[in-house]
Amino acid sequence: MTTSPAQYQLAVIVGSVRPGRFAPVIANWFVAHAKQRGELVLDIIDLADSPDEFTTRVGAADAVVVITPEYNHAYPGPLKTAIDTVGREWHAKPVGFVSYGGISGGLRAVEQLRQVFAELHAVTIRETVSFHNAGGCFDADGRPLESEAVETAATALLDQLGWWAEALRTARAVRPYGW
Repeated sequence: MTTSPAQYQLAVIVGSVRPGRFAPVIANWFVAHAKQRGELVLDIIDLADSPDEFTTRVGAADAVVVITPEYNHAYPGPLKTAIDTVGREWHAKPVGFVSYGGISGGLRAVEQLRQVFAELHAVTIRETVSFHNAGGCFDADGRPLESEAVETAATALLDQLGWWAEALRTARAVRPYGW
């Protein structure tokens, strides 16, 4: 007998604020994929919209996915600012990544973000979704050209994130995280 996954709150942070950004294409695809899962309650936080109550929304989440481009071999400055405005709300929370960019697909940005989140006592998960030369990865309607590969990667990311969300939520309830 299998049990269905527990429902959890997933905050999806759209980390680019540049005019003409490609982030909405990536975010729309990922959110559409995530909405297919019954266990998720989604909160989309687009940093370009100057989200109100960012800290409260991160605090309410059981897990977070950061959608980040790679700019100049790093992640965007406004994303760093947003991350740094939050403190204990990051503690013992799982964080996953969807990245995009040129040849590296944003993976250099993700590696740097893993270091930042480790310092914030968050748990980054291994599975990621990465779009190399992202502008050429989608059709005119915002659908991935190689949909099977990215759908598989997104499913793996969400599966792993769900496991960590449930495990860490339970752990925080039993024994509050206090460092």
